[in-house]
Amino acid sequence: MMQTKPSLLRISVALPLSLFGALILLPFVAHAMEQPFYVVFTARVVIYAVAATSLNLALGYGGLVSFGHALFLGLGAYSVAIPAFYGIDNGWIHLLVCIVACGLVGLVTGAISLRTTGIAFIMITLAFAQMGYFVFVSLKHYGGDDGTTISATSKFFGCDLGQPNTIYACALTVLALATWWMARLRVSPFGMVLRGAKMNARRVNAIGLPARRYLLSAYVLSAILCGIAGMLLANLNAFASPSTLSWIVSGDLIVMVVLGGLGAVHGALLGAAALMGMEEAIKHFTEHWMAIFGPAIVLIALLGKAGIAGFLAGIDARLARGRAGGVWLVRKTAGEQP
Repeated sequence: MMQTKPSLLRISVALPLSLFGALILLPFVAHAMEQPFYVVFTARVVIYAVAATSLNLALGYGGLVSFGHALFLGLGAYSVAIPAFYGIDNGWIHLLVCIVACGLVGLVTGAISLRTTGIAFIMITLAFAQMGYFVFVSLKHYGGDDGTTISATSKFFGCDLGQPNTIYACALTVLALATWWMARLRVSPFGMVLRGAKMNARRVNAIGLPARRYLLSAYVLSAILCGIAGMLLANLNAFASPSTLSWIVSGDLIVMVVLGGLGAVHGALLGAAALMGMEEAIKHFTEHWMAIFGPAIVLIALLGKAGIAGFLAGIDARLARGRAGGVWLVRKTAGEQP
């Protein structure tokens, strides 16, 4: 009887793993080519992938359409900028300020926002982000609308995150850990309750599990992770600006999550790489890149409603059906019972 070996690795898993492998090798290739721009640009992609991963926790797992996650990205950036203004370059202090600020703001704004649903939730999160934007614009002591330069970037164990290769390695490590954590969380009891609350919160409440409390926990964790991404972004740019808190940034994060695949473990990385890579590629051809970029995003969204991860999963399904049909045909030809 003929035996068929199962596929060792699905495309939906192989492609993201290959992408991670390429990201690990990229600094060495860029150094050999003497093109430091690639390291800086890809570091930005990785950092936004971390921010999109945080939103994927709230939106993809919990169904919370937050249009205000730029608030936490900005808080993370100013958690570096404000201590640095006073000459504090200790990264652990920056990280502590980031976690406490984003955690508390996430707890307060989440508790208020979760009293609503649907479009009201979207508008309230957007309102909180705009409030944060105008607060930092009014802080003239720290540059106001012009932002502030960061002269003392975060230092951990003597490593300066102001160096492109160092911030790249740190951001990639954070993204890898966040992706692994999302994969574990997805199949954990906490993650299952979140996904259940996304589908039907009333049923989750009916079996004795407080859906709102789980959703609030996810929102706070999401805020903290997004703040860490903002902290990394501030070190990469050596600059913090209220524009980081703009609703446009929140919209970009939502596009990344949807484009990569809602609730997909690797969706944030795929979406960030596709969105920012396509934007950079179009910029090389025309200065009117936005006129092409917008319709391109709409077209991609229409062709693949489940995102890139869903498209890859569909290929896996078709290949699996093809293999199953091939096994059936071989067994039939050999006179075996299928």
